[in-house]
Amino acid sequence: MEIISLSKVDKSRLEEAARLLLDGFTASWNDWTECVEEVEESLQNDRISRVAIHENGKVVGWIAGASNYRGNVWDLHPLVVHKDYQGQGIGKALVADFESCVREKGGVTIFLGTDDEDNGTTLFGQELYPDVLGRLQQIKNRNHHPFGFYEKAGFSIVGVLPDANGFGKPDIFMAKRVAKLTK
Repeated sequence: MEIISLSKVDKSRLEEAARLLLDGFTASWNDWTECVEEVEESLQNDRISRVAIHENGKVVGWIAGASNYRGNVWDLHPLVVHKDYQGQGIGKALVADFESCVREKGGVTIFLGTDDEDNGTTLFGQELYPDVLGRLQQIKNRNHHPFGFYEKAGFSIVGVLPDANGFGKPDIFMAKRVAKLTK
């Protein structure tokens, strides 16, 4: 497997990344044109957009992100791996590569949101107010929610936005420092 930057001139790989988005995020992305636009938007100068290429030449994973806070923080969005290639370390490799790209650009922290719209955590369907942080401290993973993957990659849960996707459907915020701490 090889990880490379996605390019505007490579329409075939751009479309393969859009297909990954369409197939991998069926609840969020169900329009082909929107998926293509999302991939094209990831190619702007203040962004990172990388794809994992299998030995057979097929795009099997895509990761992208945008710069925030004057380049100190990078928002990782999205990360998707073709369902037939999940569990083979491709997502982990894409995250490590993204971290390296962020460091090269002088970034300090990577931030992401991971929604729970389908009973993936113990926060789903719950009234989180008024003790939002107390409830967040008790979070448990059900049904292989992605926050478990990100924790294994060194990310920490840093917050939650209750009801972000409707009642009982929160967005869980995670972050990881990627720059070396200097004194």
